[in-house]
Amino acid sequence: MSNENRLAVIGIIVQNPKETAVKLNRILSDYGDIIVGRMGIPYKEKSLSIISIIVDGTNDEIGALTGKLGNIKGVKSKVALTY
Repeated sequence: MSNENRLAVIGIIVQNPKETAVKLNRILSDYGDIIVGRMGIPYKEKSLSIISIIVDGTNDEIGALTGKLGNIKGVKSKVALTY
């Protein structure tokens, strides 16, 4: 994999946000150095939270972040590499 930085958008759907918030925020905090921006929206009607994150990091960093997010029960994430 390339060590060149890439810009990406990570879309995250969080089921039962109150139960997963601590783990999710700890992981995002660990990767704070590659996070450019974050927007979260609660979707109360479906008991979900929707988070979008813009990151600037290597393929390895982005992959590690999304892998850790995917290991949290009730969290789904997808990456769109943009640049």
